[in-house]
Amino acid sequence: MPEELLGNLLVAQSGGPTAVINASLAGVITEALNHECIEEIYGGLNGIAGILQEELIDLAEESQQTIRGLRYTPAAALGTSRYKLKRQQDFERVVAVFKAHDIRYFCYIGGNDSMDTAARISQLSRELDWELRVIGIPKTVDNDLPATDHTPGYGSIIKYVATTVKELACDNESMGQRDLVSIIEVMGRNSGWVAAGSTLAKHRDRPNDPPHLIYLPEVPFSPQKFLADVQRVLKSERYCMVVVGEGLLDENGNYVSTSSGQTDAFGHSQLGGAGAYLAGLVEQHLGLKGRVSRLGHPQRAAAHCSSLTDNAEAFLAGQAAVRTAIGGTTDKMITLLRGDGESYTCETGLTDLEGVANAVKQVPATWINEDQTSLSFQFQKYALPLIQGEVQVPYENGVPQFVRLRKQRVQKHLEAHEWE
Repeated sequence: MPEELLGNLLVAQSGGPTAVINASLAGVITEALNHECIEEIYGGLNGIAGILQEELIDLAEESQQTIRGLRYTPAAALGTSRYKLKRQQDFERVVAVFKAHDIRYFCYIGGNDSMDTAARISQLSRELDWELRVIGIPKTVDNDLPATDHTPGYGSIIKYVATTVKELACDNESMGQRDLVSIIEVMGRNSGWVAAGSTLAKHRDRPNDPPHLIYLPEVPFSPQKFLADVQRVLKSERYCMVVVGEGLLDENGNYVSTSSGQTDAFGHSQLGGAGAYLAGLVEQHLGLKGRVSRLGHPQRAAAHCSSLTDNAEAFLAGQAAVRTAIGGTTDKMITLLRGDGESYTCETGLTDLEGVANAVKQVPATWINEDQTSLSFQFQKYALPLIQGEVQVPYENGVPQFVRLRKQRVQKHLEAHEWE
């Protein structure tokens, strides 16, 4: 059995936040405090960008009340970024920071690109003869990481989306006169997991409940079929509710709409406008009202409507990462494994970081019905357990009361790093 490494642990958060990303952070801190081989617990501010600048804080100095409060506080408490390490000197700088602060354990909470970064840091550490154990902790509302049954953050976003669908449906029912098309645009760059989750708003005995139409990136979009679908729904309903993923693709594999021609640091298109595109089709070709609700960032920050199951599993993933690293394992990402029994259970597993990096898991074609605008029973059976339970968020003066880290800085030992 590998010996425990004596040294410090560093944890950082990356990419877009979720309602439960801080629950994973709380899991890391809580577990790390139980192991004597971990002398200090540090947090990297603003993801990998903060590590480059040696911006570290002492998490052991945070109160237990604050650490517990992370369980119900949304967004990334450490700060996050989408900065991409490109130059060799950037990777070397990260390892230099690890050496300067005796970092022997590195837990990185993030998505596809983050796992790629973690794998490359680990590889360079070996080349530079620095013993380091690197464990990735999954995080993405998109639920598109391979090798894991689902990802922390997904259960909460679809709970919020399904709730919003039910609330807007009540509003639409009161206003519609067979002339209203209500379009909800949700997140999902290259997969339709979030849009698919909106089907959980349907009552199990009422398949015609809203959303009436769901459009996923996995299904090439046809304007003609869309218009026919809308007309069909309005023959029997007072309104037509549509849910569309922001990454909707046309029949040529192009995004139907982007907010700009810009890309982020990882080369991903800046998406936004799929809902407006559908509304334009409705108004131009059918002469109907097209009302768009673009859920945007609130859908990933809605801690008040987050899933208790999701929260507990995010915390579990953080704990598992620390135990895995101390046990001598490196270059792995924590996975969530669903039990085989009738009742839903979940435990953690492991997969190679390199197998996750830059890969995308899409909604299985067999879970999309023949009409291509609704989801099968198999999807509902998969997703329904993930939204169970409610996180008890404390309130003060009528609004949620979240926590903030004190962020006591760790003394720097290196010269300032020159940015690219």
